Formats: sequence, structure tokens, C-alpha cells
Amino acid sequence: MKKIFTFLPALMLLLASNAFAQGVLKFEGESHDFQKVTEGTLATHEFRFKNTGNQPVVISQVQASCGCTTPDWTKEPILPGKSGFVKAAYNSNGRPGAFNKSITVTSNAAEPTKVLTIKGDVISKAEAAKTYTPEQKAASPKLTVIQPVHDFGKIELYRMTSAKVKVKNTGKSPLQISDVHAACNCVSLATVPEPIKPNQEAILELSYNPTLLDDRNEVVEIHSNDIVTEKAQVTLKARVVKSLLAPSIVKEGGNSVPFK
Repeated sequence: MKKIFTFLPALMLLLASNAFAQGVLKFEGESHDFQKVTEGTLATHEFRFKNTGNQPVVISQVQASCGCTTPDWTKEPILPGKSGFVKAAYNSNGRPGAFNKSITVTSNAAEPTKVLTIKGDVISKAEAAKTYTPEQKAASPKLTVIQPVHDFGKIELYRMTSAKVKVKNTGKSPLQISDVHAACNCVSLATVPEPIKPNQEAILELSYNPTLLDDRNEVVEIHSNDIVTEKAQVTLKARVVKSLLAPSIVKEGGNSVPFK
């Protein structure tokens, strides 16, 4: 009996210590206001945090409230006392006006769900240009398309293909490509490239899904944080056919006809 009474306090102490053994994500801030954002800019903010608990924290998922916001986060376990980040990138292309988006962080921390918010007001390039000073324009990145035309030649209808387009930042600060747009809605940016340093070149990979036959000339607008260039464009040319497979020839009577 004495052994039982001695064991119980030790067990209770162990259970109590396990109950308080948790990681805690302490964010430096849980909301960010971009204020004015020029349309076409990829508005990005990094929420920094520290694990102030006594156990490692693993972030299992970060979910944005809309497809216009792309999240990123620290993937490895965050040990006690260590720091990490949750990044939110809002694509302002084609979204003029005010925005308010949430980013839900799910982890094994003491507070398993944390909601972060970003907000701002998207204004057009023409409107923004009125407020820029000569100094701001001089310091802007500048997008120069080195290969303004890409000719695919003959391609197949509805067969996704890609074009690699060379561009250069001829401005004074890092250039961030945010999105592309074509009237056909058949061209997209395969991957969002890293910021391009001043006087550096980069390759943009564009995905093209042809949806109409015959000769095509798709004018693609490239959106970025360049506040000087009105429009940066590349033209995708192609001869779109139903099939690239050569027809088989068989004998029908005395004539050779395509196999059907």
C-alpha cells in the first residue's frame, strides 16, 4: 500500500508536466496592410514567428481564403526558441479595388489554428503613375522583353505546350514578375520566377493551350512591379491543327485514300 501512495504523486506530476509540454507560435504581427498596391504587383508579406513553447512545432497546412493568394511557410519542425515564417503573396493582376484576405495556419501548437490577414487597395498603373516622383521612377525596375515573338510552328489543338521567353531587368531595383494575361485565356505562367536583379536576365516559361484552329497570334501581357513600362508584351505564334499524326494510306478500289 505504501508503494502505491508513493507512486501516485509521481504519476500525477508526470501527467501534469506532459499536459504543459507544448509548442507555442508567437507571431510578431498577425495582420498586414499593404495600403496602395499597383495593379500587376505581386504583393508579398512575410509573417515572422518564434516558438516560445517547450516542444517542437510542425506546421501541417497553410490555407489562403482565395486562389489569388499563394502561401509559403517553414516546412521543417520549429524547435523551442527557434523562429520561422509564413509568407503570403497576393496577385493583384486584374483585381482593382480593396481586398482583405485571410491565411489559416494549422499546426500542432498549443493554439492549433491561427488566422493571419492581409489587406490593401489595388490601383491601376495609370492612376499610380500620377503619384510617383521622378526619383521613384528612376529607381524602378524595368522589364525588357528580349524575345518579343515566339513561333511554335505547327502544334496540335488542345495540346498544352510551353514557350521559354528571355527577359531582362534594365532598371535599378529587383524585378518581380507576377502574372501574364492573354485575351484567349489560354496562356499562363508555368512558375512564378524569383525576383530578377538589376541588369540580369531570366527565362519566363509560358504554358499555352491552343483552343482555336489555323494561324494564331496570341498577344501576352506580362505583369510586374515595373512602374515605368506601360505594357510589356510577347506574341505567341502558331499554326494550330487538329492532329499532328500523319494519315495512314490504304487502297480503296484502285485509289489510295487516307485510312479512317
